[in-house]
This record gives sequence, structure tokens and C-alpha cells, in this order.
Amino acid sequence: MTAPSIYLLDYGAGNVRSLVNAVHHATGLSMTPITHASDFAKADIVVFPGVGAFGQAINGLRALGFVDALLAYIQSGKPFFGICVGLQSLFSASDETPGVNGLGVVPARITKFDSSTKTVPHMGWNAAVTPTSSNDGLIDPTSRYYFVHSYAAIYSSALAGYAYALTRYGDQTFVAAVRFRNVFATQFHPEKSGVAGQRLLRAYLLTHAKAVAPPPSAFPATITDALSKRIIACLDIRANDAGQLVVTKGDQYDVRESSGNGDVRNLGDPVDLAVRYYREGADEVALLNITSFRSVPVADLPMLAVLRNASEKIFVPLTIGGGIRDIVEPSGNVVKALDVVAAYFRAGADKVSIGSDAVYAAENLWKHAKNGVLPPAGDGTTAIEQIARVYGAQAVVVSVDPKRAYVADPSKTSHAVVRAPVPGPNGEQYCWYQCTVKGGREARDLDVVQLVQAVERLGAGEILLNCMDTDGTKAGFDLTLVSLVKQSVRIPVIASSGAGHAQHFVDVFQKTNVDAALAAGIFHRREVPLPSVKEFLVQSGVPTRVDEADV
Repeated sequence: MTAPSIYLLDYGAGNVRSLVNAVHHATGLSMTPITHASDFAKADIVVFPGVGAFGQAINGLRALGFVDALLAYIQSGKPFFGICVGLQSLFSASDETPGVNGLGVVPARITKFDSSTKTVPHMGWNAAVTPTSSNDGLIDPTSRYYFVHSYAAIYSSALAGYAYALTRYGDQTFVAAVRFRNVFATQFHPEKSGVAGQRLLRAYLLTHAKAVAPPPSAFPATITDALSKRIIACLDIRANDAGQLVVTKGDQYDVRESSGNGDVRNLGDPVDLAVRYYREGADEVALLNITSFRSVPVADLPMLAVLRNASEKIFVPLTIGGGIRDIVEPSGNVVKALDVVAAYFRAGADKVSIGSDAVYAAENLWKHAKNGVLPPAGDGTTAIEQIARVYGAQAVVVSVDPKRAYVADPSKTSHAVVRAPVPGPNGEQYCWYQCTVKGGREARDLDVVQLVQAVERLGAGEILLNCMDTDGTKAGFDLTLVSLVKQSVRIPVIASSGAGHAQHFVDVFQKTNVDAALAAGIFHRREVPLPSVKEFLVQSGVPTRVDEADV
């Protein structure tokens, strides 16, 4: 049997490397990038992995002169497979980019989720429910697939002839997949959906692409929200004294051994550990380059190699952090944060994490507040705003490093004060959480509530919440801090720092309703194996994704 010619429609934004790797892993097939409108005629299957913002995708296609050729290809009856914004581009328009018309293949509009009732973006692993009578096995309603989006096609009867799968998020039901005639598209990312995604890619590209879409039929009367809590494995990576990149872990941010020669603590090879966590069931893997950059991090070829190698073997989301800011090199050359991010995405990253630069951006935004109210937006020049505009808010994670600042009397400070989870050194019963920069070495006159609300306003899509006081203690997450931040924003929050056993994960999910929890050292040393955490979460009734190992 002749293998199909699969062509990749890439308009130049986002991480397409992950899809290329996932397709090859699932099918053994390669994809050919479309470089000219005439390439559409050569394709047996066209795959459009739209990543980022609706307008960026549509305008990117128009700039390349691909819109008419793509519409002609779809009209020809050949298989089209869209992913995420690749699905949304089929619709007439989107509230994400008013004034920009979509392809109009589906006569409906993409709208934003209602953030007054739930966290937005919708980020994580959820179910995709198909009509029981017409389910042909392409999508498994018992599996979980990875979603990350703020806009969706909210389901109505007008979409009955197009919808192939539905997902419930909070109080809204949206189209998780469309399938009609020769068109198939998913709102979720199969290339980031682990084994379930691999099965879908294999089934569609090798079998279902040749088949006619089943006729529409009724969905179940009740569709429930099956969004799982996420467990994230984090790898702090830096060069040791011999110049090799290793995974390390600090105890309250100190990564050097306390005995011997004081070498950088070496907990293993970055790629080997990342692959291990994927196979153990991690919902995401974070690679944080904690090297102190003196020039542009895209010149850090070993770190880019780590990311490329990891993306060939890991089919869940990869977050990369380190040095993401505008940088002036010693030569005087200015490298924009957007260029740094583009290099990371091309190497296989799905999200980027911003640290100190986010603090400076928040401080600047608060300077323009009036009567304690932030302006509706920034000036568009910050790294957060630039990245979110091109790649979408879901691509921007802000990593926060706060520490407790104790006060005896809450009235003595203007910052957001809470009752301290642990009394201060002089018996103080109250504290506020002070933000830091430069890996915790420098404290700023900015509290954690001010920071997270400012970066949300600037366009960040997620908060990675560390805690300098609990880092490495294994005494549990700072539930006071996590609750404070979770209640202060409408974007997803990841709890980090302090996990020492499986019960700590149950506690942080059940007591704070946080979206995800992250750990590092206890996973690296197998003191608390990642699979045992997931098993305990299931036993405790916490919504959890359980997937078979991908070996």
C-alpha cells in the first residue's frame, strides 16, 4: 500500500516540530511543508496545525497567498486535518481578532469563554464526547485529550451538521472536533495528548482520512466537565562546573552541594529524565534553564539541543524558561524577546516561562494605575504582550518567586496581608508575599497579588507559583499563598514548592482548587514516584488523567 503524501500547512508561527515528531512516531511517515500554493495539488492529506491567535493564522495564510489554494483544496474533496486554530480558521470569524474573516467553511463564529464563571484559558486534559450511534473509533470518549485555548465554537443546534465531538468546560459546551465530508479538525492537540493522541493520529492518517465522514447524529443528553488536575514534572537545568548541562535542584534556591567541593547538584541527564516522566504519566514537563544569561539564550546551543531531543520523544506539553527578555549583547546587538521565543518554539516548546522580566513589567504597569486600579492594558512593548499577541495568551507562563514578609500589624503596610501559615521570627501573625527577581536574590516592593493581576492584564495565560519559604522543605505547599493567588486571577495557576508526599498534592487540589501542581526533587530522586502520586489522586477522588505508558 502506497503511503499518503502528507503536507504541512505552516504559516510561520508556533511549534510545528512537535506535530512532525508525533506524526512520525505514530505512523513512521514524514510531512512535507507547503512552500507554494501549487503544493496543495500534490498533497493526499493537508494538515493545518494552527498555533497562536486567530488573526495571526488567517493573516499569515493571506500573506503567503495560500487562502484561495486552501479553499480550492478543501472543495476538491481531499482530506483536510486542522488542529486548534486550524479548526477555528474554518469558521467565519472570531472574537479574538475582530474584523478578520476566517475561511467561512463553517458558517459560525468563534467566541471567548465566559471567564466570570471559570478559569480561562481552558487548559489541560478533558474528554471529547462523540455521538454513541456514530462513533467510528477515531476519538475515544473515555480518553483525555490536551486542550489549551481561550476561544471556542460554543455548541448550538446550528453546528449539528459539523460537530463530531463535544466537550464541557464549566457551564459551557463547545465543539471539540468537527467532521464533515472530507474535513476533520480538533480543538485539542493530538500531538500533545500522549498515547490517546498517538492513536488518533495513526487512525486518521492511515485509515480514516480515506473514509467519508459519518452522518451527524445526536449527542448524549448530558455531557459533563471532565477536566483533570495536572501533575507537572519540573527540571531545573544549568551547566555544572565542567560545562555540562545537568538537572539540578536547589534547597531554598541553593543548587550547590553543602559538602565536598560544593559542586552543582547533579540529578541526571535532562532528556533522559524528561522522557522518564513522560512515560510515567506526567501531564506536562517544564524545562527551566536557570543559567545566568549574559547574552542571548538562543545562542545556548546545548539547551536548544536538549529541547529538540526531548520533543522527539515526549508527546505532552513542554514548557521552556530562562532568559526570555529583550537582551543587549556585549556587541551591542539587541535581541528581542519575541526572537528568543521563536527559537524555543521552533525547537519544540509549547509554552514559555517568564520570570524577572514579568516583575519589572508589572511594576511599570502599576505606575500607571489610578486610584489603585490598573489600566486596561499595557503599551504593547513588554515581552508578555508581544508573545501573547503572536502566539496567544496560553503560550505565556509567568513564574513567580515570592517570600513571606512578616508584619506585626496589617495596618502598617499597603500590601495584601494574610494571616501567616507559620509565625514570623518574632512571633508575627501576619505576612504579605514579597516578589523577588534574579532567582530570589533581590526583593522588590511588589506583592504577589499585584504581580499576578498585572501580568494577567498584560496577557499572560498561566501562573507558575513558587514559594521561597517552602522550597525543598517537603513540608507541603503553602496553601495560604496558593489560595490567595488562585482567588486573585482568572487564569490557571500551578502550585509549586514544598511537596513531600502524595497527600500534599491532594491537599493543594482539594483545599485551593488550583489547576495544576508541580514537583521536581522528590520525582528526580524517586522519593515520591510520579505514578504513585497519580494513583493516590485517583483514590482520593481528584480528577486525574491516567494513560497507558508510551514505550
